[in-house]
This record gives sequence, structure tokens and C-alpha cells, in this order.
Amino acid sequence: MASSPGDIELGPTNTYKSKDDSFTYGSSHSMREPEYEQHPPLRFERLVDSFRRDPNSTFLLADHDHDSAIARRQHNGSHYYDLHLATLENAHIGLSRSLKGRHLQMIAIGGSIGTGLFVVSGKALNAGGPASLLIAFGIIGAMLYSTCQALGELAVIFPIAGSFSSWATRFLDPSWGFAMGWNYALQWLSVLPLEIIAASLTIGYWNDKLTKAIFVTIFLTTIVLINMFGVKGYGEAEFLFSIIKVIAVIGFILLGIVLNCGGTPDRGYIGGEYWRDPGAFNNGFKGLCSVFVTAAFAFTGTELVGLAAAETANPRKSLPTAIKQVFWRITLFYIVALTLVGLLVPHDDPRLLGGDSKADAKASPFVIAIEEAGIQILPSVMNSVILIAVLSVGNSAVFGSSRTLAALANLHQAPKILGYVDRKGRPLVAIVIAGAIGLLAYLADANSQGSVFDWLLALSGLSSIFTWGSICLCHIRFRRAWALAGRRVEELPFQSQVGVWGSYLGLALNVIVIVAQFWVAAFPIGWKSMSSAEIAQNLFLKWMSAPIIIIFYFGHKIYYRTRYVPLRDMDLDTGRRDWNLPILVTQEREERKTWPKWKRWYKFIC
Repeated sequence: MASSPGDIELGPTNTYKSKDDSFTYGSSHSMREPEYEQHPPLRFERLVDSFRRDPNSTFLLADHDHDSAIARRQHNGSHYYDLHLATLENAHIGLSRSLKGRHLQMIAIGGSIGTGLFVVSGKALNAGGPASLLIAFGIIGAMLYSTCQALGELAVIFPIAGSFSSWATRFLDPSWGFAMGWNYALQWLSVLPLEIIAASLTIGYWNDKLTKAIFVTIFLTTIVLINMFGVKGYGEAEFLFSIIKVIAVIGFILLGIVLNCGGTPDRGYIGGEYWRDPGAFNNGFKGLCSVFVTAAFAFTGTELVGLAAAETANPRKSLPTAIKQVFWRITLFYIVALTLVGLLVPHDDPRLLGGDSKADAKASPFVIAIEEAGIQILPSVMNSVILIAVLSVGNSAVFGSSRTLAALANLHQAPKILGYVDRKGRPLVAIVIAGAIGLLAYLADANSQGSVFDWLLALSGLSSIFTWGSICLCHIRFRRAWALAGRRVEELPFQSQVGVWGSYLGLALNVIVIVAQFWVAAFPIGWKSMSSAEIAQNLFLKWMSAPIIIIFYFGHKIYYRTRYVPLRDMDLDTGRRDWNLPILVTQEREERKTWPKWKRWYKFIC
């Protein structure tokens, strides 16, 4: 056997590889240890090794204590938040970047369609009527479209872990970023047991005699296992779940049109009859305002596209397309589907309030509409879709909470152990914490499970509104700092289609919704017949997110004495991907010239 120049012949049959530099000038074979052939590790060894900390996720951690000590001396020994160091560490968190464009698109289209649309919309229909339902979802949809455009612009240029809290920390105020990060993490941590309880209640549609703990165990284990396969596992699961939900909603829309025009077995054409009797509105303007939080809860999770950007192979190519899909999700899946629900189910139908809790699929207006048509098998099919949708949102809850907790740890806003990222790019400790909090779902068998559900819902109710408003404000501040630095909008790898004025509109609508919700919480429908204790409980349940955010914000500000980040001090470079933008834009323009008109229009909206 011929030996290569980099081998040492030790006999007729044994050839060992030596180190390449052994043959450089001045080297000696006798002073070098040969490189022996190593057998690949066994499968179990590889599995164990994958759970060890990723060395790339510990950027600058070794110098952190030293730098903090210097900073404290420079600030007279007081507590000091090092924004620059936190920004650097968060930009090198070591998460896996294996999500593809198809994953992002399906996450954007159907990723968070769950109990908010399929079940809780029934209570909203009862409270406000079909017209209020459409107006509230339309307003929230317009607000969210503007928000997602701002989200897309920031996420493409800064695809960093934690996105929303990270941007708020560096573009607004570290204390506000701390409050927003924990607000968002608590939101998803509460959504996980909430959705598992909803899933166990959905099973009761077929058999309500079995203990719910059986199904809680199955659902929680499934969700945690999916996330243990890393971001690729989450992406593939959401891709499959979203396809099922999209097909189901489109199928319901087609069925709804047939039922409305052709009628049910015991009657003919329905048309807009239920808009006349019992009416398009219920409970007046207060009924409309009461639907806002339901609409926000239904849209919760759309912003996960931005959170997933940090784990996407090519966010500049994948993210803009996914962001544009939000328009179709709002228009097709919410507005059109809820229009048909309002045409097929009167708002005074007692079944809308007939569930054991707000997550009980028996109160779903989608199921009620199909039952009213007398179709035997389809209600079970719809409940199966609701079950899949609930599991999908639970899956998103683990993803959203774990990534936010890991980002908070790297921003020095949470215990460092939460920032543990293993060699597969999984925030392992954060996933375990999320799974542990999911054990609250075992309260589904308790007699007070309705109250448990209400309190979990309260934690997540207004959280999304504050998050979306913060994203809009971050975009406004970023654009101002970008202009102050002498940079042009054309230099951005992706630009919001509604511009900075869309963010102003989104921020204004967020503020209006928060004010409206406070009014409804303080003076709920029928408040004159309620006791003071009932009114106080209603206020706290619907306004619980606000005091939590206030406590986190002022607690962090008092401890660290942070200040509002001036425009001139904003870091506009750390965490940016190098896109070679001029070359890419030139190539895209040349390619666009060859497109027919229909494709140009399609690419603009999709």
C-alpha cells in the first residue's frame, strides 16, 4: 500500500497518520505523537454529547465578571446594567439555524390558529354580535398587519434571539426590554397549560367519563418531545399542523357558503337573517370593546415569525415572504371565516355559553354551525381539527417561552442557567422549565378548573397588545436612529410595506385597545347588577398583565438605574447579518425584469 507524504510507515501493514506540521522545517518525528485513527462515537455517546453546552453559546461569558467589576467601580459600586456587553452576548447565543422558508410561511399562515379562533370566538359573538366580531377582528387585524411589517423589517436586519425584548432593550430602555421579555415569556408559559387543559376538554366531546389526567400526560409529553428534537422538530410539526388547520378553515368556508345559500335540512336560504334577528350588535359599544381582547388572544403567536428569524437559515429570503402571508391569514382565515360564523349562528344561541370553560369545544361556533346543518360526522372532524390546533399552540408556547427565557439570560435579565444552549442548538434548561410549568394542566380534573383557566387566560390576555405596541415603537425609534446615522432606507435588506407611518398607526391602535379594555374591565357588561367583589375580580382578570409589566419595569429601573437609550447611542450594527446588499439587490432587479405582470403582483402581496 502506497503511503502518502503525511504518513509514517511502521511496517508492511501498519500506517499511522502523523500531524501535518511534523514535516515542516526543524521538526522531528521522534518529538511528535502520531494521530491515531479514532472510531466514531457510539449512538448513545452521541446522544449524551448532544446535551452538553455548545461552546459557541458562551461568548464573552468568561470576561463577564471582570467587566462587571470594572463597571461597578466606574459607577461608585452601584448596580450597573452593561447594555453593550448584553447586546454582544445575545448576538452570539448559539441557537441552531435550520428553519427553512416553508416552515416560516406555514408558521405565519396558521401557526397560532387555536382556541382563540375556533372556541373563544363564540363567547365574543355572544357578547358583541356578528358585526362587533368583524369590526374588532378587522381593527386588530389592521393593527397586526402594520406590526408584522415593522417586525419583518427589524427581524431581517437583526435576526437575534429574543427579538422583541432584545430590540426593546437596545432601542428603547433596558428596563422596558426586561419587562417586555418577562411579559412575553410569562404569556407563553401560561398558554402551555391553558392549551393542554383545552385539549383535554376537547376529548370530552367524545367521552367525558375518562379522567383528563390521561390526556394531559399524553399531550404534555408529545409537546415536550417535539421541542426536544430542536427547532427543526418544531418547524416540521408546525408545518404539518398548519396544513391541517388551513385545509380545515378553507373547508369550513366552502361549507359555510353552501349552508348559507342552500340552507340546512329543515329550512332554506339563510342569508343575513341573523343580522336582522336577533341583530348585528349586542350590548352596544361596550359589546364591541369586549371583543378586542378575544381578538388579540386569537391573533397571539403571529409574531413568532420574528422570534424564529434567529433560527432561520436565510431570513432575508424567507422572512419577507412569510410576513406577507399574514395579510392572507387575517383576511381569509379570520375575517371570512368569522363572517360565515356570524351568518350561520345567532349571537343569542345558548350553546355559545354552554361549555364547561372558555376552552370547551362544545361552545365552538364552528362546531355549532355544523351541528345545526345536521351533518353527522363533520362535528367530530371539526373537533379533531380543534384538538390539533390546540396542540399546535401548545407546541408554539414551548418554543416561544424557551427562546425568550434563553435570550433574557444572555441579556443579563434572567438567571444565567436559562441561557444553557446544548450542541444541537436547544435552550435545554428553558425547555425543561416550560415543561415543568405545563404540569399545571393536571388541574384540569379539579372542580375549580374553570377558575384556573380564567387566571391562566388573564396572564396572556393583554400581553400580546403590549408586545405589539413595543414592536411598533422599536421600529419608529430604529428608523429615527438609522436616519440620524446618515443611512438611507434603501440600505435596509427589507422595508416595511406600510413604512414608519404604519408603525405609528399600529402603536395608536394598540393604545386605543388597551384603553378600551380598561373601560370594559372596570365597567363590564351588566356591571350594575354585579357585586363589588365580582367587579374587582373581573378588573384584575382582564387587566392582570398591566400591573405585572409595571412591577417588572420599575423594579428593574430602580435596581439598575437605567435610562432611555438616546438615538445617538443606539447600536445599529451588532447582530446584523452581512447580506452583501448591493449585489443582492442588483441580482433581484435583473431577475424581476424577466417576470410577467401577474408574478410581480403576486410577489408584492405574497
